[in-house]
Amino acid sequence: METIQLNRWRILIAAVLINICVGSIYAFSIFAMPLSKVLDASMPQIMLAFTINGAISPIPMILGGKLVDRGGARTAIFLGGAMFGLGFILSGMATAPWMLYVTYGVIAGLGQGIVYSATIGNTVKLFPDKRGLAAGIVTAGYGGGTILIAPIASALITNSGVHQAMIMLGSVFLVIILSGGLLTTPCPSGYVPAGYIPQAVGNARAGTPSMNWRQMLRQPIFYVIACLFLIGALSGMMVTSNASVIGQTMFGLSAGVAALYVSLYSLSNCLGRVVWGAVSDRIGQIRCLMMIYLVIAVMMLTLALTSSTLGFAVAIVGIGLCFGGTMGVFPSIVGQKFGMKYYGVNYGVTFIGYSGAAFFGPRIANSVAAANGGMFTNAFYIALVIALVGFGLTFLYRALDSKPQQSTPDTVKAA
Repeated sequence: METIQLNRWRILIAAVLINICVGSIYAFSIFAMPLSKVLDASMPQIMLAFTINGAISPIPMILGGKLVDRGGARTAIFLGGAMFGLGFILSGMATAPWMLYVTYGVIAGLGQGIVYSATIGNTVKLFPDKRGLAAGIVTAGYGGGTILIAPIASALITNSGVHQAMIMLGSVFLVIILSGGLLTTPCPSGYVPAGYIPQAVGNARAGTPSMNWRQMLRQPIFYVIACLFLIGALSGMMVTSNASVIGQTMFGLSAGVAALYVSLYSLSNCLGRVVWGAVSDRIGQIRCLMMIYLVIAVMMLTLALTSSTLGFAVAIVGIGLCFGGTMGVFPSIVGQKFGMKYYGVNYGVTFIGYSGAAFFGPRIANSVAAANGGMFTNAFYIALVIALVGFGLTFLYRALDSKPQQSTPDTVKAA
């Protein structure tokens, strides 16, 4: 391996700014109610756009990862950024729910996934010495974008209407993402930071050969990782897509105040990615996940039982921290278990766990609420039980992690 000099921190900052834009996906609950009124559609009909957006994510993640693995991180950002900005702008022109499914769900969803995959894949390759921290920081931009976007979007909707708000925001996103792409340098092949000596970390073994996605799928531990990813992200997706609605319907908040709670949730989400990512570098990812699942269970119980705004705030902060922790920890898990050579594609394939959470989380929450007069309480109990299942799966992960992974003759062949 050769030591190559480049400003990786500048690339990291550009990735954060880009992800702040695509992270506006998490502010959809701000747009949901106004869109429901303008398009004369039910909330489940509107929320389906968000569900589609998240459910298709493995497709662009794999595409973006493939480009990153071939040195095309900048190309991926340009392609995905153009699609995301255009999808957002076209969403502001939608006159029926089905149009929203195409523009916000498919076009913006594909663009967002390509950009996210490119930024995180390239960053993790650039920081083998601080993998958890770097992944946490770059995903923090993605999770924390709503902190800025939610109040801005709320103000724009109040002053100009939801359609005009989406058009203006989409235009700004387009400019920022493409500009960030210009500041991005793809990680060179064989890159090693100055002074860094690769060594075993936790259960990882120095010199473990990288696996392509086909070999990864032959490992039983891959399926446990995907399930853990799904469970860790599920509660976050339930709250992310409905934070504003929950605040207004269950706790009597105004739309403006609810937007502030969405920003509070997003701040927690952002901090959770950095904090848990850094902690995982020190104590190991699986210990982090065990703690995350237990906290999720406690916070879901709190959300189900509380009737105060303080209880609501505490619960969404806890859930936000844990959702962020999930998104910050799994990138390093994939790199540690399956190597970095094919990391972009491998993480894209593993992201099917998040996709499942994006599909089932909002559907569970909205279906339960629709059947119970707008109350989400039973959905919180469902999420609590699922989190405890995730805690149990961490023990299976540990058992599989202690066994040597199955080797194959084509370990070093291209994916």
